[in-house]
Amino acid sequence: MIELPPIELESVDIEPYRKGNTGVPFLTTFDSGKDGPHVMIMALTHGNELCGAISVDWLFKQDVRPLSGKLTLGFSNWRAYQSFDPQNPFTSRFVDEDINRVWDVATLEGDRITAETERARELRPVIDTVDMLLDIHSMTTFCPPLMICGPLQKGRDLASAIGIPEYIVSDKGHEAGKRMRDYGAFGIPSLGQNALLAECGQHWEKAAADVAHDIQLRFLGYCGSVADEFVNSNLCNTSLLHQKMVEVSGPYTIKANQPFKWKNEYTGFEVIENAGTLLGWDGDLEIKTPYDNCVLIMPNKLKGRGHSAVRFGRFIH
Repeated sequence: MIELPPIELESVDIEPYRKGNTGVPFLTTFDSGKDGPHVMIMALTHGNELCGAISVDWLFKQDVRPLSGKLTLGFSNWRAYQSFDPQNPFTSRFVDEDINRVWDVATLEGDRITAETERARELRPVIDTVDMLLDIHSMTTFCPPLMICGPLQKGRDLASAIGIPEYIVSDKGHEAGKRMRDYGAFGIPSLGQNALLAECGQHWEKAAADVAHDIQLRFLGYCGSVADEFVNSNLCNTSLLHQKMVEVSGPYTIKANQPFKWKNEYTGFEVIENAGTLLGWDGDLEIKTPYDNCVLIMPNKLKGRGHSAVRFGRFIH
């Protein structure tokens, strides 16, 4: 049995935002009436990731409005969030399936009917109009915060421009399905639309909410949606760290009908010096590092078959 981490965050009431103004529940767009990008901040892609809901709720309560272009604030998997229980917090990640694995056209235009595919189809027409997307997440383990920027140079450049957190992860996604940050124009090199996925810390640690808050402020400032003065006067932490980028070669996808069993305790960004170092077991199969100086990214103790136990990468300049 896995010990339950401390629950330091309290869920916020998002019911006041149900109606919105877009015709899509829990999606609100503010239009400046001036030329500029359509910027979106999305929370609750997973229903037990509280930091994004807290951050977006704060923006609503501050009556934040874009200086130019449009700003859309959303709560993605609100149905899963409704079932969040601090006594059993892992179970509200989704209703039927992970909504962050359904963003390929074949699935969206296919005949699969789940709570998550239906919600993604609701969101899709609005997301098709978004120029700059920030999708706020958190993690099962106490891994340092990281920004997932996708495999393209435009994503790497955007993550570097935001300036936090310390670690940037450049990867191609998951075998289990496409993420929202990789959907449509976000994943086409020649187009200007861009997206980031922020992993702000362990799901329920207080620090995750502070990281989410600062990332969204810096993101909005970079996009020109809010003034620099507003950003600087509301940051929890004004310092910037030297960022490090990891290029992911691929995930290890679990094949056994049970969680991955780790040989040692890892939290993330450990560098394993030698190729062939035993990491753990996928059922009876020994899993080892594929190359020297291998960086372990988001090692997970809970995921089962078809999910990523860990991602392998290398630090790059």
